[in-house]
Amino acid sequence: MKPTRLYGIPNCDTVKKARAWLVAQGVEHEFVDFKKAGASAGQLQGWCDGLGWERVLNRQGTTWRKLDGATQAAVVDAASACALMQQQTSVIKRPVVEWADGALTVGFSAPDWEARVRR
Repeated sequence: MKPTRLYGIPNCDTVKKARAWLVAQGVEHEFVDFKKAGASAGQLQGWCDGLGWERVLNRQGTTWRKLDGATQAAVVDAASACALMQQQTSVIKRPVVEWADGALTVGFSAPDWEARVRR
């Protein structure tokens, strides 16, 4: 079984909460800082295939709001979203979690995660 991997950036409040929750629950995991490590095209495509590009792309965040209108308007499908997310990893909704059982989630919800780890 592969390890649970949590992808995000260390200074994100939601990522901090998610990491602290995993530690408190005793869930072994690996943290991957995609600001430093980046996100490969294949990885982004897998996340978009598994979750839908609309869920993986964070249109609520500061990075998205700072983009010019033309760049925002050019994001119309998975390919254009993945290209932008590869260039600007801060527009990826956080955290993305590849769970040990193969499941994939985005965002943090303690009740949802609790149900997941108690299975």
